[in-house]
Amino acid sequence: MADERDEGPATLPWLPLLPWQMGAAPAALAQRSTWPHALLVYGPRGIGKHALALNFAQALLCEAPRADGLACGECPGCRYAVAGQHPDLMRLELLAPDSADGTLAEVDTITIDRVRALTEFAQLTSHRQRAKVAVIAPADRMNVAAANALLKTLEEPPPDTYLILVTKQPGRVPPTILSRCRRLAAPLPSAEEARAWLAEQGVASPELVLAQAGGAPLAALASADPAVQSERNAWLAALARPAQLSVAGLAARIEAGGRDERKARLARAVDWLIAWSSDLARVRAGDSVRQNPDAADALSRLASQVAPIALFRYHRQLLGSLALLAHPLQPRLVAEALLIDYKALF
Repeated sequence: MADERDEGPATLPWLPLLPWQMGAAPAALAQRSTWPHALLVYGPRGIGKHALALNFAQALLCEAPRADGLACGECPGCRYAVAGQHPDLMRLELLAPDSADGTLAEVDTITIDRVRALTEFAQLTSHRQRAKVAVIAPADRMNVAAANALLKTLEEPPPDTYLILVTKQPGRVPPTILSRCRRLAAPLPSAEEARAWLAEQGVASPELVLAQAGGAPLAALASADPAVQSERNAWLAALARPAQLSVAGLAARIEAGGRDERKARLARAVDWLIAWSSDLARVRAGDSVRQNPDAADALSRLASQVAPIALFRYHRQLLGSLALLAHPLQPRLVAEALLIDYKALF
């Protein structure tokens, strides 16, 4: 069977179905006879949308599906999918093979050349006579040319070819694509499910990291890393004292790691600023929910010092800055600008 295996993204990680998806996945797959040519899976970040999409793809390609519609996990099709070697599965993600050595590297966008490859893939005959499936995650990171190129496949879908798009921001997916997709909201875990899953992953303080991640367990797992928590604590300690905050000093922490780490460090810093400003607004409104429950005293002290309208505008500015995170030209300068405006609130 080796001649049927596609070199492709052989080392792309596979994501298993998560506990809170065990009911929603079979319910969706029960509609296999009317499965849409294009499905958009959407929902907040960190809840497992990508995992759900991959397991839909595996189920569509499974050669001996279970009675509930889920993949059997044992047939050749299932094994090839998990190994990244299924000839009828294409994955367009923010990891792509490097042209020099073939290793996977992070990319900022899904480009037109990759979508054109998908178009060619869609026209091929299925190798294993089940279906052809492409997963695009995140769909909102296709550039304009790539999104336009995808329309050809959406408008003239070959038989038994399925596209599964994933996004946390449906509003950033072009309307021409949205209108051709059936939408499916990814299931949200209950607080109990999320805590139990994090405990199984070895997280020592699941409630704290869940609060920090707004209840999103996968985001909470990533933030539970001791190095990330240490950096978060440094930022929150500085934000708690705006009068003494050194903009240059705090922003310089973005460059503390290597050049390749700066974008990720900026993204985390923006997340912390968004959570901090949200908590300030919640305190002013008398809401007891906090993303930073371990900073309750500082938040209570600062909330009375900031004007609600100015805080609202700053929060909107932070949300708008998320669009810059895919390709910030100068991560440190982005952080400095946001911190200057934070200090101005007080």
